[in-house]
Amino acid sequence: MSVGLQRLREDARAVRQGAIDKGEDPAIVDAALAADARRRELLAEGDHLKAERNVASKAIGAAIRAGADPNGSETAALKARSTETGARITAIDAELATVEATVEDLLLRIPNPADLDIPVGGEEANVTIRTWGEQLPRIQPLSGEVGADAPPDGATWERKAHWDVAAALGIFELDRGAKIAGSGFPVYRGLGSALQRALISFFLDVHTRENGFTEIWPPAVVNAASARGTGQIPDKEDQMYVVTRDDLYLVPTAEVPVTNLHRDEIFEGSELPVRYAAYSPCFRREAGAAGKDTRGILRVHQFDKVEMVLFERPEASAAALEWMTGRAEDLLRRLGLAYRVLLMATREMGFTQGRKYDIEVWAPGVERWLEVSSCSNFRDFQARRMAVRYRPQPGAKPELVHTLNGSGLALPRVVAALLESCQNPDGSVTVPEVLRPYLGRVELRPPA
Repeated sequence: MSVGLQRLREDARAVRQGAIDKGEDPAIVDAALAADARRRELLAEGDHLKAERNVASKAIGAAIRAGADPNGSETAALKARSTETGARITAIDAELATVEATVEDLLLRIPNPADLDIPVGGEEANVTIRTWGEQLPRIQPLSGEVGADAPPDGATWERKAHWDVAAALGIFELDRGAKIAGSGFPVYRGLGSALQRALISFFLDVHTRENGFTEIWPPAVVNAASARGTGQIPDKEDQMYVVTRDDLYLVPTAEVPVTNLHRDEIFEGSELPVRYAAYSPCFRREAGAAGKDTRGILRVHQFDKVEMVLFERPEASAAALEWMTGRAEDLLRRLGLAYRVLLMATREMGFTQGRKYDIEVWAPGVERWLEVSSCSNFRDFQARRMAVRYRPQPGAKPELVHTLNGSGLALPRVVAALLESCQNPDGSVTVPEVLRPYLGRVELRPPA
């Protein structure tokens, strides 16, 4: 279950409005309410009939003990009535099993209502919370040393798109990736491979050494229960790659396996917060849909990402979201990349989130903001599906935890923004200072 039955019963109007605000069909809420009402009717009727059958059984026993003929008309009538009641109970139990499965399925399809202060609408309703850094222009003045070799007044140079920079540097190959696996599966080579490793190591080192995260290296596949627990099933099932022979799914993000580490478990309150950072390859079928962003590495089927996953007490989750978002921003500041933070509107935040921030980095070569991180608070939505709970005090009744996650960070668009922001007029790319210990160089240069 996701939206709890209790909440559905007590606040159906808010749950219905939450579905409408997210662009989902509210009829699913009404269907769940109707199925739940039928379930309760069946439970009540079944309990009544079981009590009636018990009374009949006792009456039969009492009549026989009083000397009645076990095959006489009086006991035969009582037995017939008991048999009829038993048949009805069997029918009720069968229908009840079907109705309960229907209720559970419908609850899985009801979206998590957004927080009350989230703007209602689509992309136009997103709110820019803050920005950082200089939004570099694509065309800018060409400056140089004073003297005979100085560029003429008014001379400019134009920043290239990341795919042109990468082609000159020879750091990734889209055509050979397409030959191997199809479009959307880039091959990195040479310094491109080294840059991938450098970014992954830098992100993980900051998270584990400075931010208090425990590193996890999760499987790249998950079972259906795990995908259902975080909300990929049934909402995003058609966007996932399926290993049909073994009923497994390639992970769309490390969020799925890492959050499921504690499925069906109970934390002690003293253990919270629990904070994990994990690298994984990510696989998504929807990349490049309708011909959008088909050039370069802005939208691909396989990419690398470092994910942050948090388990928090409910009263601490709002502050934890702000803290986690700040950790993703810190990485971009260290890389020197300009970015902005958006509070996502209801139809832009997704099925499972209660609150979501997107962090977009500025890419001057294509003159666009590119999403590199989404940081979300799911409240108790995922925890209810996964039965992840905690005891507020030793021996106390378990309660649902709150789960959060955020990209810290996703690599393809970070690489794109870095190549476009750090390129120089001569075609070289200046390596951000924080990456130099990992790459062992100050610049990326085209092959001689």
